Amino acid sequence: MSNRTLSIDDRIYDYLLDVSVQEPDLLKQLREETADIEYSEMQIAPEQGQFMALLTKLVGARRALEIGTYTGYSSISIARALPDDGKLICCDDSEEWTAIARKYWQLAGLEQRIELILGDANQTLQQMLKEGAAGTFDFIFIDADKQNYLDYYELSLHLLREGGLIAVDNTLWSGDVADPANTEPSTRAIRHFNEMLSQDQRVEISLVPIGDGLTLVRKPW
Repeated sequence: MSNRTLSIDDRIYDYLLDVSVQEPDLLKQLREETADIEYSEMQIAPEQGQFMALLTKLVGARRALEIGTYTGYSSISIARALPDDGKLICCDDSEEWTAIARKYWQLAGLEQRIELILGDANQTLQQMLKEGAAGTFDFIFIDADKQNYLDYYELSLHLLREGGLIAVDNTLWSGDVADPANTEPSTRAIRHFNEMLSQDQRVEISLVPIGDGLTLVRKPW
């Protein structure tokens, strides 16, 4: 019994992976390839990928959006959880990193279910709204540059249907958000985002201590 979230040491984390994570060999291969490239720490953890796949299914998502794709682990996790006629739109600005994602989408047989839009994500989301996409997405994952989180969130909230879910990554930021002495720009941006979201009466939220912190945002009916 515990009245607070359990601290996870290496022993407990290894146990968690052993008894709960069912990672496909393809995703393990992608994770291992990503470990050898620049900014490999941006790769989400396998238990988080599995958790987001479950969330995607629980909200009955058919149309999903990802802001920040990197090498594709999260996009595969989400796309695999969509029905055969589902669609995931991925927004990123790196041809180099998303080339790896494209390779693994093809290996996973998901290339027809995923659309990649390269460019500035804010402009992409604004264009979607201009084209009438408001309220058409069931699940949205935000995991891009932290100083634009508030902009991504506001645009995503317009794109999300009522009853839909937004998942925002890195909201614990290795614990740095809880250190007032840390004034690094990304830390300040996430800290401000968390504070603003906690006061947002339009939504229901829960910050889940999985990976580097994942905030779930539900848009009520």
